[in-house]
Amino acid sequence: MPHDLAVFITNYGYLAIFALVFLQEIGFPNPVPNELVLLFSGYLAYSGLLSFPLIFLTVVAADFIGTSLLYFVFYFLGEAILKKAPRWLPVHKIEGLKTKISEKGKWGIYLGRLVPYARGYVSVAAGLIGISPRVFLTTVILSAITWSGGYAVAGRVFGKEWAKIAATLGTQTMIIVLVVIILIVVLLPKIRRRIKNKQLSIKPVNK
Repeated sequence: MPHDLAVFITNYGYLAIFALVFLQEIGFPNPVPNELVLLFSGYLAYSGLLSFPLIFLTVVAADFIGTSLLYFVFYFLGEAILKKAPRWLPVHKIEGLKTKISEKGKWGIYLGRLVPYARGYVSVAAGLIGISPRVFLTTVILSAITWSGGYAVAGRVFGKEWAKIAATLGTQTMIIVLVVIILIVVLLPKIRRRIKNKQLSIKPVNK
């Protein structure tokens, strides 16, 4: 993480985090990978400089709004854009994603949004093939919680080690770590409730 960018995020807080995540989601290149921005955001919560619930809402909202905007652009204007075929648009990659999404539906969108470098193109492909806005929006809110929210959780959990982890872990490993953390957060309360219910259901045997 460049020092100047870290200072910018620290000084402008939630606005800076939202802007950086949103810009990358609509295809505007950031000076550093979004994953580092998200991890650093979680670290700021660990340091007590920002509120973690607000960070979580900020990154999920930026992810969701940004990718939804990209989707709607290609949902309504996709054919016109493809006719001009700008150089920056990898048509072959998008065609492959269109096929996968058509076959797998919302699961194709969800899983595609968890793949680095393909995330944005998934939104483009979904718009081009006319995936229902209801299906797309309900799916990408889940992917935003998993991806952006998950990285923020990881930054908060790993605390001051966030930079070392970001530098040493590969992207695939990081995704596995995030999925494990999310599963623990989601499933642990359910497991506790089941254990508690079982304990309450066991009645003492009268001698």
